[in-house]
Amino acid sequence: MDKFAETSVGVHDLIGRRWSPRAFDPEAAVSDEQLRALLEAARWAPSCGNTQPTRYLVGRRSDETFKRIFGTLAAGNQSWAHRAGVLMIGTALTRNEKGEMPYPDYGVALATQNLVLQAVAEGLVAHQMAGFDADAVRQEFDLPQDVRPVVAIAVGAQADPELLGDERSIDRERAPRERLPLSEFAFTGAWGSAVFE
Repeated sequence: MDKFAETSVGVHDLIGRRWSPRAFDPEAAVSDEQLRALLEAARWAPSCGNTQPTRYLVGRRSDETFKRIFGTLAAGNQSWAHRAGVLMIGTALTRNEKGEMPYPDYGVALATQNLVLQAVAEGLVAHQMAGFDADAVRQEFDLPQDVRPVVAIAVGAQADPELLGDERSIDRERAPRERLPLSEFAFTGAWGSAVFE
């Protein structure tokens, strides 16, 4: 299902096609090559002072890591995420040998956006989630004290929205994408003074 972004000027195809579906094909796998490409894209994201704070926990649908990540997700996300080919937790390393890492969450966000755009390039879809239990991740994976779970990510092949089962979820999946107008997004001179109308 194509939901290309409606923009005032053209944007790169990867950006225009990226969205966050919940309908994943339960039979489709993410190949080793695809998964490696996603992680390489994330690895080459910028970070403050090249501190590279991002680390991922990665589980495939059939393995134990997937089940353990799945168990930390909020119930609403569990209702659909079990069909994804891969589940990940993006974490931030908060300290290194020099002390506190600068802007580690921002580093995770940049790396994860690279990962998600690479998923689009690979013909996959990805859905980022705040709905997970960070403390449960810490316990389940015995994370070091200086590692903070930031985001959960589902990756896989897109499926028909009907797979979601209930009408509300199907309608939500099919609804057009929406964003604030550019006039409310970027300002110049004074707050609220739009760069572009």
